[in-house]
Amino acid sequence: MRNVQWLSSLTIISLVYGAALAPQDAATSLSSAAEPTPTVSYASTSSNAVLWGPDSPASVPKPFRGKTGSSVLGPDNIPIDLENPDLFAPPSTDNGDVANSKWLFSMSHMRLQTGGWARQQNVEMFPVATSMAGVDMKLEAGAIRELHWHSTAEWAYVLKGTTQVTSVDQDGRNFIATVRPGDLWYFPPGIPHSLQATNESAEGSEFLLVFPDGAFSDDGTFLLTDWLAHVPAEVIRKNFGVTNPDAFSRIPSKQLYIFPSAPPTYDAEDVSDPQGTVPQPFFFPFSRIAPTQLEGGSVKIADSTVFDVATKIAVAEVEVVAGGMREMHWHPIQDEWTFILEGEARITIFAANSNARTFNFQAGDIGFIPASFGHYVENTGNSTLKYLEVFNSDRFQDVSLNQWLALTPPALVKAHLGLDDDTIALLKKVKPTVVGPTQ
Repeated sequence: MRNVQWLSSLTIISLVYGAALAPQDAATSLSSAAEPTPTVSYASTSSNAVLWGPDSPASVPKPFRGKTGSSVLGPDNIPIDLENPDLFAPPSTDNGDVANSKWLFSMSHMRLQTGGWARQQNVEMFPVATSMAGVDMKLEAGAIRELHWHSTAEWAYVLKGTTQVTSVDQDGRNFIATVRPGDLWYFPPGIPHSLQATNESAEGSEFLLVFPDGAFSDDGTFLLTDWLAHVPAEVIRKNFGVTNPDAFSRIPSKQLYIFPSAPPTYDAEDVSDPQGTVPQPFFFPFSRIAPTQLEGGSVKIADSTVFDVATKIAVAEVEVVAGGMREMHWHPIQDEWTFILEGEARITIFAANSNARTFNFQAGDIGFIPASFGHYVENTGNSTLKYLEVFNSDRFQDVSLNQWLALTPPALVKAHLGLDDDTIALLKKVKPTVVGPTQ
C-alpha cells in the first residue's frame, strides 16, 4: 500500500510540473540555461600594485588597501614596514595561510673570527626552508677557511673577490682552482677541501654557500684542527709514523675555523699526485657563460648537464629589467632557494586551496618556494633586478603558465578563463621565462 501511495504522489508531482512547463516555457527554460554565465563571480581586475618602497618617506606606510584596513596606534617598526609593503598592506588577492617565505641574512647571527666572519640560515631561523640552508662567508685577503669536510654537499657562488680552493677526493686525486666573482664550486658530501682568499682584492673574498639540507649547520663541519685536538698525541704520532715527540706539538687546542695567513700564489699548482687529478673539476666558470637574452632580461643555468660534478644543486642566474618580471611558473619537484643579488623584487606564492601571500625582497634577502608552488618574481625597483634561483636537484626544471595555456586546446582555455581569440593568439608556445614591461 505504501508503494502505491508513493507512486501516486510521484505521478501527481510529475503532472503538476509537466503542466506548469508548457512547450513554449520549456524552450525558454532551455534557452536561459544555455546562456554563458560564470559558475562563480569573476576575479577582480582592480589594481594591487606595490604601495611604497624602501626609499619612501617614513610617513607613507599605512595598513590600508582600498577601503580595508585601519591605522596602527601602538609601537611600530617603520623601517620594516618600508621594506615589506605587501605584508603591511597586502594585495586583495592574498588569501589564507602561507608560511613565511623570507629571511634576511641581516637577521642571522654573525660569527666573527680573526680573518673573517660567517653567518648562516637554516630551519632553526627559517622553518619553511626544509631542503636547503645557506651560509654567507667573508675571508680577508690571505685568510683561510680551514681544511674541512661536510656530511652533505657544498655549493658556492662567489660574490666578491677571488678564492683559491683545494681538495682531495676519495681516490686520492687532488684539485686546485682559483674561483672568481660569479663562478661556482661544488664539493660532494665527505670530500675534504679548503678555501683561501687571494690578495687580488685588498678586501678579500665573500661567497655564498648552499647546502642541500635545511637542517645543516656550519657548526657541524668536520674541521682538521678540531679533530686532531681530540685525539691522543701518541695515536697521532703512530698514525703518521713519527717518533719525534715534538713533531705534532703545535696542534691548536681548539678549531681555527677561519684564520689569517699569507695569500696564496697565483701560479700555485697541484701537489704532484701519483693518482692524478680529479676527473670532474670541482669548479665551474659560470661568470664566463653567455646568458640567454630575453624580452625582459636574461637567464643562464648551471646544473649537472654542464657542471658534471654538481649532482645535488642546480642554479639559474636571472636578470630582470625595471618593470619586467620572471614569468608565472612553478618547479615540478624542486624547492627553490632564492637569493637577491641586486635590486628589489616582489614574489607572490600560490600554495593551492586559495592560499596565496606576497613578499617583498631587497639585496641580501633569501626566499624559499616549495616544489610545485606557483609564483612569479616582479622587478619593483628602478634598476635591474639580479637574483639566483637555487634548487636541490641535479637539473633545472620549470613549467611555464604561458606555455601551458598556449599548448592546450583553445576551447578548453576559453572555457576556463573566458579569453577571446585575440588574447589566445598572444599566448607563447615557447617559454618567455623573463617578460618585459607591459606597453
